[in-house]
Amino acid sequence: MQVTGKIKLISATQTFGSNGFRKRELVVTTEEQYPQMILVEFIQDKCDLLDSYSVGQDVTVSINLRGREWVNPQGETKYFNSIQGWRIEGAQAQNTATPPTAGFETTSAPAASSNEPDDLPF
Repeated sequence: MQVTGKIKLISATQTFGSNGFRKRELVVTTEEQYPQMILVEFIQDKCDLLDSYSVGQDVTVSINLRGREWVNPQGETKYFNSIQGWRIEGAQAQNTATPPTAGFETTSAPAASSNEPDDLPF
């Protein structure tokens, strides 16, 4: 899956626990009728992928959806979702060249004059 939009925020890398787990967050604002601000987590070695990007840049982020189950101390089961990024690329510039015409030439039909009879059968 992919998310495309403009970078709104890139957080600093956070390190947790004695095992050195690393996490970095990216917020991408989609460009649609109702823009969405999508939080994407990059973990471990993927944190470094964000170093060459900056706020305001258009990007496409490849993501995986992750889900977890957790039982709290009261015995209630809770479910959590996260979006994890695994690749990020600068968005490709739109191709503004005119499409090829495949060897065909386009011409306009001559305008009908009001003096000419309308001999169409319908």
